[in-house]
Amino acid sequence: MEKVLAKWESLSASSGIARFLDINLRSIGQVMFQNNPLTGLLFLAAIAWGSYAAGVPRVAIAGVLAVVVANLTAQWLNADRESLHAGLYGYNGVLVGLALATFLAPNALMWVYVVLGASVSVITMLGTVNALKPWGVSSLTFPFVLTTWLLLLATYGFSGLVGAALPAGDVVVAFQRYEASPLKLIDLLQGVLQSISQVFLKANGVAALLFLAGLAVNSLAAAAFALAGAILAVLTAHLFGAESELITGGLLGFSPVLTAIALGAVFYRPSWRVAIYAMLGTLFTVIVQAALNVALTPLAIPALTAPFVLVTWIFLLPRQCFEPASAATDDAATARTS
Repeated sequence: MEKVLAKWESLSASSGIARFLDINLRSIGQVMFQNNPLTGLLFLAAIAWGSYAAGVPRVAIAGVLAVVVANLTAQWLNADRESLHAGLYGYNGVLVGLALATFLAPNALMWVYVVLGASVSVITMLGTVNALKPWGVSSLTFPFVLTTWLLLLATYGFSGLVGAALPAGDVVVAFQRYEASPLKLIDLLQGVLQSISQVFLKANGVAALLFLAGLAVNSLAAAAFALAGAILAVLTAHLFGAESELITGGLLGFSPVLTAIALGAVFYRPSWRVAIYAMLGTLFTVIVQAALNVALTPLAIPALTAPFVLVTWIFLLPRQCFEPASAATDDAATARTS
């Protein structure tokens, strides 16, 4: 594996086309903090399969278009070359593309929106990094969340864009109590897998396995924390009596999965204390996910990965309590805060 990656890196260094492909693959991998082109390739395969299985291949196409546009925008803006080569200017873009193609009805203007959103996500990323420097925390997926929220909200003011799949108040209803049904093993498995796949807005078990494989290729710790985070999220949501379809659909677990990876395998040096800290953050992310679902119901827009961003920021600020991850073991953590 190392020899293959070394040969690929050599090819990328000698070919502009190979380098740009490498950047885009790394960008897809960076959604889950993985600076590895093979991880990105497996993630792309998962996105393609999940989109095809759902009968919406345009979602995968939009994701690819968005990551390409985002990285071209970063090059045009003369963004930091090291961060660009690590894929750090494209991961928000791919999420913007996937989200817009998922929530909006397909038409020509949707594709214009995808291109616009991908470009703006890079500008938002650069601005966010500058704004957060005094705090010493990463921008995470905040540029994706902010850009996509604004674009989706604007569709209510435009007749040419229709939010066909936006939550029109029926995904979660504030103050409504749900009767918790027994959590069967098949429901637990489905909820865990779909929590992982929903990071990329997919609800597919095969895609989830490909995502886990992509994580394991680069970091067994990241794969382990992703799986543990998904399990904890499903169990926590069930314990608190969340609506069953939200649990099994992974809609309360995708942000916790990202929180678990970030705190457990990226920003802090691994230890038992860090693992417990990461699980605490993961548990709290489930609660924040439910809270934001309720808070955003009047706006009829999804929470996206905002719960992950908010909780991870909170848990990164007291960083003096834990030893930060070294640059040698965590390129993503150091680069995202540079």
